[in-house]
Parts: sequence; C-alpha cells; structure tokens
Amino acid sequence: MAEASAPYATTVEIRWGDSDMLGHVNNTKFIEYAQEARVRFISEEFSEGFGPDRAVVIRRLEADFERPLFTESGPLAVELAVLAIGRSSFTIRHTMFDNQGNRAGSVDAVLVAFDGTTNSSRPLADSERAALTKYHAT
Repeated sequence: MAEASAPYATTVEIRWGDSDMLGHVNNTKFIEYAQEARVRFISEEFSEGFGPDRAVVIRRLEADFERPLFTESGPLAVELAVLAIGRSSFTIRHTMFDNQGNRAGSVDAVLVAFDGTTNSSRPLADSERAALTKYHAT
C-alpha cells in the first residue's frame, strides 16, 4: 500500500465574536475556518494565480462536527488533504484540531476549476494538478 502524502498544514485563529450564546464556536464558523485555510493553500500552492478566466469555485461542502470549540480552543491547526483529482474538479478534506491536538471536525469540499469569462468549468492546469498531487492522500 502506498504511503499517504503529508497534508498541507496551517493555523487559523478563533475570534472572540465566533461564539454563540452558549459560549461554543458557532458551527457555521467551521466552514469559515476551512475557507480561510483553503484560500491560504490555493494562494501558496497554485503558482499561476487567478483571474477572470482562471478561478476555482465550490461545488459541494459537507461538514462533520466532532467536538465543541471555544475561544480558548484556538488557535486551530488545520490540515488539508486532497482526496480526489478529476479532469476539472478536486476534493479537499479540511481537518481541524484544537490547541490540545483534539480533532474537532472536518469539512470536505468539492471544488471546480472555473472560467468566469465563459461561466463554465475548465480543465485543471498542469500546475494546479501538480500542486494537488503533492497533497493527494493515496
């Protein structure tokens, strides 16, 4: 069996206003934390950058909430692993850990390479495919 590639890792701060009336971080913030980590990943790893004809859009999100987070749970460690790479789409799993190393949850996102000038999907560029392959969980 092939060994899995190391995930992309970053940290995301929990902000004071992220909590609900019970003192828990609101579940919708998990999606924001995943987005923050994903934007950082794409900005750092996709060398050709973005423009009207070269973008990436979300097709689908699925979140799994495993434990509550609190303001003092941060900063969060977020690991991104590429689960699948297709012709024009790819799937990323964002796994979040509190500052004690406890797994708090995960968000799976299906993203599509998109051409805003034609409002349609486009094939992944070779450079994008290479960046994704670097973090592909095999």
